[in-house]
Amino acid sequence: MADSKRQNAGGKAVATPNMAPSNLLSLESALVGVIGARIRLQTTHPSLANIEGTLFTACPLTNLVAVAVLTSPTTPPVHHILPISSVQNFTLISTPPASNSFASPPSTTPAIASVQTAALRARADAAVARLKEAASRKNKAVGKEAQDLFDGLSRTLPTRWDGNNIVVMDAVVVSAPYRGEDCRAGNGVLPQALSRVRKVVDNERKRVADRERKVVVPAVPAIPAVHTGPRKGG
Repeated sequence: MADSKRQNAGGKAVATPNMAPSNLLSLESALVGVIGARIRLQTTHPSLANIEGTLFTACPLTNLVAVAVLTSPTTPPVHHILPISSVQNFTLISTPPASNSFASPPSTTPAIASVQTAALRARADAAVARLKEAASRKNKAVGKEAQDLFDGLSRTLPTRWDGNNIVVMDAVVVSAPYRGEDCRAGNGVLPQALSRVRKVVDNERKRVADRERKVVVPAVPAIPAVHTGPRKGG
């Protein structure tokens, strides 16, 4: 046999050691294999010679073991942390809910919730409708004064563009140059409605004109004259 075979080296008998692997399991590996189980530890700790509880963790890297001891059904468990080197032996009282020896840790990736595509599509459609409405209220074919008049009228009355004409309440059309006398009513429109729109148009034109007059244009300093006559000695 390998452990009993002797070889003769220089006239002396030499024993060959047994190099077969050991079947003993280290204490650290044994504790790691029963994390979550209920165990009883015997330790060299002076105040915790015997401790019984649920094995919370056993970490070979930090050489620490943690045991959760439940003292009362109404209070949280107390966790005792001890060096693994202080553990003399342990007794397995009950196995963990699921064996975790050499098992991969549970995935911590949260589940992806379902996306409500109908709600997202409705929000997108509403946003596009608002952008189209805002664009329809800007007429690039008219001047600034006509656009300012349209914006002022739209703050108090339903207003839209029809080409270069301003349509108010879908009843009165205001044509260029957008004065009160440029308002004309459609068929079946009451005279009171036409009179009201003309009054609003004239008042809004006055406000636009007042705002334009209040705009202060910075004065441009005069450029000093530059003497261009012949130079002396030239």
